[in-house]
Amino acid sequence: MPGSDRQKHPPLSPPPAGDAAVRVEAVSKKYGSLSAVSAVSFTVGSGEICGLVGSDGAGKTTLLRMIATMIRPTQGDIYLQGLEVVHHRERVKELIGYMPQRFGLYQDLTVAENLDFFMDIYGIIGAERQRRRRRYLGFSNLLPFLDRRAGDLSGGMKQKLGLACVLVHQPGILILDEPTNGVDPVSRREFWDILAEMKRERMTILVSTAYLDEGEKCDRLILMHAAQILETGTPHEIQAGYPDLEEAMIARIQSVDHTAAEDNFAA
Repeated sequence: MPGSDRQKHPPLSPPPAGDAAVRVEAVSKKYGSLSAVSAVSFTVGSGEICGLVGSDGAGKTTLLRMIATMIRPTQGDIYLQGLEVVHHRERVKELIGYMPQRFGLYQDLTVAENLDFFMDIYGIIGAERQRRRRRYLGFSNLLPFLDRRAGDLSGGMKQKLGLACVLVHQPGILILDEPTNGVDPVSRREFWDILAEMKRERMTILVSTAYLDEGEKCDRLILMHAAQILETGTPHEIQAGYPDLEEAMIARIQSVDHTAAEDNFAA
């Protein structure tokens, strides 16, 4: 198999601790005897897009929910911009924008009303409110649809509206759990165009994805399987020795789990 000695290679060195917007230290999450995440450690540098990929049930969603302060780790520590997430939960929540797999848009409210709801939560008023509406609905291409009910939007438009609502308080760290799953290719491209704009503004982005063409857009990838991290590196580093990124990741997973089926990958 090409690159069969890859498991001997050390992972990419993480960013220096002082430049880490996200720092995860030996984090585990157990539900009874089940380990959803097991002794995971990594860092995400400030202004970096870090992609989380891996097999179905690898623990990606659980890990993102812990980082987003939604659930507590069983063991280990998570720091966002130097703040430990359990003891500084309220302060950390102000730093992050979190978009779960099923983001809670209000289907009976219009595009404008959904965005207004989130701006009300964050106390955004006056001229600044109008500026952010134009900005976040503008580059989401949703300004022509201000009066359309969210329930009447296409899947891609719903996801872009969800992202606009998450971005409206201008978080420093964006956490996205498979935000484009099931979205058409054009909308996926537009969604990633927005993420590229956020990266240019030095926003740190941690995103899980089932699409490896999206993985190639990331600065760094974290490959998970069976609750653990198998490898980290740039897309180019992980693909080295293989014809494409998918083949590289399947080979790496199968090197530690010979029963892993290819159709179980990145779901």
